[in-house]
Amino acid sequence: MTASTRSRRRPSPSQLIRMALDAGALQAKVISPKTVKTAHWVRRKCQFGCGCWGTTLCCPPHSPSPARTRRMLDEYQRAILFEGPRGKVKKIAAALERQVFLAGCYKAFGMGAGPCRLCPRCAFEEGCRHPDQARPAMEACGIDVFATVRRHGFAIEVVRSESDPQHYFGLVLVD
Repeated sequence: MTASTRSRRRPSPSQLIRMALDAGALQAKVISPKTVKTAHWVRRKCQFGCGCWGTTLCCPPHSPSPARTRRMLDEYQRAILFEGPRGKVKKIAAALERQVFLAGCYKAFGMGAGPCRLCPRCAFEEGCRHPDQARPAMEACGIDVFATVRRHGFAIEVVRSESDPQHYFGLVLVD
């Protein structure tokens, strides 16, 4: 096998899952982006349920709309849906995106969970200070996280109290 043949070989599903686990994911599945549910109501939950609306370049209204997200999802054949520890999903998404890119999938793009917390205050005018690490949350892009992760057999429920189990998810579009 030549070097050019190796560089064109796409990582297998098991290799993608291994990359996700090595990056810190608790569990991961390779899925079709066609199975990712987008909905316009999701961003309203950000606007009227999260105090971070408009405070970072990764949050609505600066993040892609559900329609733009759907169009982007439809440009991919595979994605890695993963669960990560609280506060680590965006870091895992950025690291996994990089690994997948270096494996030859030049279109790799990651999304995490929750607002960006890389800077105390977002640098709107200057642009992102950490473009290698900052990733929008799936929900900020209009992805119905509950419907999507349930569709793929992951556990997720509404958190009613601090003692309830909490689950955090990310998505890396592969190719």
